[in-house]
Amino acid sequence: MSTRFKTTFAKGPALVCFITAGDGDTAANLDALVEGGADVIELGMPFTDPMADGPAIQAANIRALNKGTTTADVLKLATEFRARHPEVPLVLMGYANPMVRRGPEWFAEAAAKAGVDGVISVDLAPEEDQDLGPALRDKGISLIRLATPTTDDRRLPAVLEGSSGFLYYVSVAGITGKQQAAMASIEENVRRIKNHTEVPVAVGFGVRTPEQAAEIAKVADGVVVGSAFIDLVEKHGSEAPQHLKSLVEGLANAVHSARKATA
Repeated sequence: MSTRFKTTFAKGPALVCFITAGDGDTAANLDALVEGGADVIELGMPFTDPMADGPAIQAANIRALNKGTTTADVLKLATEFRARHPEVPLVLMGYANPMVRRGPEWFAEAAAKAGVDGVISVDLAPEEDQDLGPALRDKGISLIRLATPTTDDRRLPAVLEGSSGFLYYVSVAGITGKQQAAMASIEENVRRIKNHTEVPVAVGFGVRTPEQAAEIAKVADGVVVGSAFIDLVEKHGSEAPQHLKSLVEGLANAVHSARKATA
């Protein structure tokens, strides 16, 4: 696990913020997230068939692809982000095809050169780890896996094997941005997962408000927010950064207050 992940999660619950590369002024939007208090950044790699994503992120993928956004563009954004924000963990999140089509070694080397700390490949099952995992780990990049409410104790060890950075707990059995799980379910499953691993557990899907984030931060190591930011990018265009910063400030204060309360 990268030093940046270790340092960030050692402080307590972290706010993890997602936006799609190529959607709006991505560099300015990324800076706004950091300025607002984001602890970890997830940069989405646009893809034609984002099957785990709801309408908001699907639309962001389409907007980015219509602008001609490529994997090279994503890596350039990552490289420039790392130069501006040397201490903030950066995760590339997307689907396997763009990551492996030129070979996992090529992608891992390019991601490492760009200063990427972790990769989430939504549709790469643990049984397919050899398609990407070894190449990433060889370059010191964390492969961040997903667990869901249907990941039972028999399945969980396979998900955790080779996973580092943090574990992304998808709190609903559905797509991004459409619903939020009951807090009791989140608490129960996070506790169960943490009995099996020391890897930090971040909870996402359906989190939009500081109130929701605060409740989750009391039981999890991180809170992931994405669709709420994507909506602001779509609505405000070039004016999005100021709105993103404002929302992040509220979310970060909520998450970091939980950090103080549990310290």
